[in-house]
Amino acid sequence: MDPRLVNIFWTCLAGPHARFAVGSGGARRYADGFSPIVGFADPQAPDFGALAPLCAPGAAFYCEGWSGAAPAGWRIEVEAAMVRMLWQGGLPATDEAPEARPLGPGDVEQALALAALTRPGPFGPRTIELGEYFGCFEGDRLLAMAGERTTAPGLREISGVCTHPDAQGRGLARRLMRKLIRRELLRDETPYLHVMSGNAGARQLYARMGFAEDGETTVRVIARS
Repeated sequence: MDPRLVNIFWTCLAGPHARFAVGSGGARRYADGFSPIVGFADPQAPDFGALAPLCAPGAAFYCEGWSGAAPAGWRIEVEAAMVRMLWQGGLPATDEAPEARPLGPGDVEQALALAALTRPGPFGPRTIELGEYFGCFEGDRLLAMAGERTTAPGLREISGVCTHPDAQGRGLARRLMRKLIRRELLRDETPYLHVMSGNAGARQLYARMGFAEDGETTVRVIARS
C-alpha cells in the first residue's frame, strides 16, 4: 500500500483540508455542509472524547480504518470493506469531456439531487468546494458529474462519480473521470479513488481504465446515540 494513503482522511483533514475541518486533538471532521467524514489520528484507538463535541446526537459520519467496538454513547450503523485504487495508467492524450463545465454554487441543488438518486458516497452541499467538480449537462439539466475530494502530497482523490439513470450507457462518467485524471497528472498529482469491495463491476471498470488496487480497509458509518 502506498504509505501516503494510510489514514488518508486524517492526513487530509489535519493538513490540506484543515480550513474545511473542525476539531482538534485526535479527531477531526469536515465542517457542516461538506462531506460527513471523520478522521482519527490513531484509527485503532479513536479519540471519541474529542469527536463527541463535534457531532450532534443522531448525526451520522463516515470513518475508515477502525475495527474496534463502539464506545458508550455511540453506535455503528453500517460496516463494510472499501478498496483503494491508485492510477497506474498513462496521461490521457486529450480532454475527453471538453463540453463539461465546472460546477458552482448555482449547480448545488442539482448535484445534491443527483447524488441522492445515485448514492456515489457521502456528499453535502459544499462538497464541490473540496476540489474541481465537472458536470455534463443536457440544456440546463445535470446528467453526470465527477470531482475531487481528499488530497495528500502528490495525490488527489476522484469522487462523486455518478450518472443519472436516464443517461446511462453514454460513457459520460468515464469521460469526466479521464478529464480529471488528465488535469491531475498535469499538476503532478496521482489520481486515486475508493470503491466498495463488493462492487465487482466498478472495480473491474476502474482496473480497465488504468487503476490498480492498493489495499483494503474497513469503512463505518457511526452516530452518537
